Amino acid sequence: MERLFSTDQVHPRDRFDYWHSVACKNLIVHDATPECRPTFQAELHAGALADLSLVLFETAPMRVSHTQYHCARMQSDEVFVCRLISGQLVLEQAGREVDMKAGDMTLLDPLLPYEGKFSAGMELLVLKAPRRSMEARVGRTTDMVTRIMKPAEAEHGLASAFLAMLPDYTDQLGTFAIETVKNQTLDLIAVSLAKTQERPRPYLSSAKASALLNIRAAIEARLTDRGLDAATVAAAAGVSVRYANALLAQEGTSIARLIQSRRLERCHRALKDPFQAHRTVSEIAFAWGFLDMTHFGRRFKATYGVLPGEFRRNSKQD
Repeated sequence: MERLFSTDQVHPRDRFDYWHSVACKNLIVHDATPECRPTFQAELHAGALADLSLVLFETAPMRVSHTQYHCARMQSDEVFVCRLISGQLVLEQAGREVDMKAGDMTLLDPLLPYEGKFSAGMELLVLKAPRRSMEARVGRTTDMVTRIMKPAEAEHGLASAFLAMLPDYTDQLGTFAIETVKNQTLDLIAVSLAKTQERPRPYLSSAKASALLNIRAAIEARLTDRGLDAATVAAAAGVSVRYANALLAQEGTSIARLIQSRRLERCHRALKDPFQAHRTVSEIAFAWGFLDMTHFGRRFKATYGVLPGEFRRNSKQD
């Protein structure tokens, strides 16, 4: 990752203001108040993993505030996965508060106001993911923000350990490896977020969110099953077909359409992967559950604008 800023080369009287301008540009717009302006120190590194942004920074103690005013001026639609490396961090958003220790993770939504308190020795890794990419895996994230994800639980521990390694490898991976690792990163985070929804919640909307996660997980786990249908998905998720489709209808889809879209995305990914160039288009399509190549080609073109074979040829030229 590239170091974008360090207070080491800045006069003490200018350090905090300089830091604040860099952080607003590269992380998120916010207000901040340092515990001690004359002794303030900070450093910020940034990198990317395809369309995921990584920001690694450490600061002296301070308080931050991302207000409704800032939310209205956000230029991109992302969600933030925060992984604390050292120190202590207290975050409050959507009426919930998390007190994070080293290894803990939580999800923040930049379209919602939040408050934060950074301790001495605080070092934080923030992964900025397109909202559409995350919600494609877990559904709406409204009830998932500011839920503590502690590494003592296996799902959280695996995702936390994986995120901790990313800064060391982002600049060393090849183009197609980056795309694969990006998807693995999002998949692991999705598993961890799903785990937070297992705990009892007092609101019906949370039960719906949990059911949606179960439906999506049931589909992802069975995409290669060519006989996968709505009844199988609903049974695996522990709900009725009617209820499952009613929930998915709120997101503009259904069990059948979601199965198809996820299979198409997997085929799309495989067709542009040079490590799978030895596989035929039909082999890839059949492996991800398509039984009819004519139907597959028609649906692929409707989604991506070109036929599968043409897409593969264009990918090779790129």
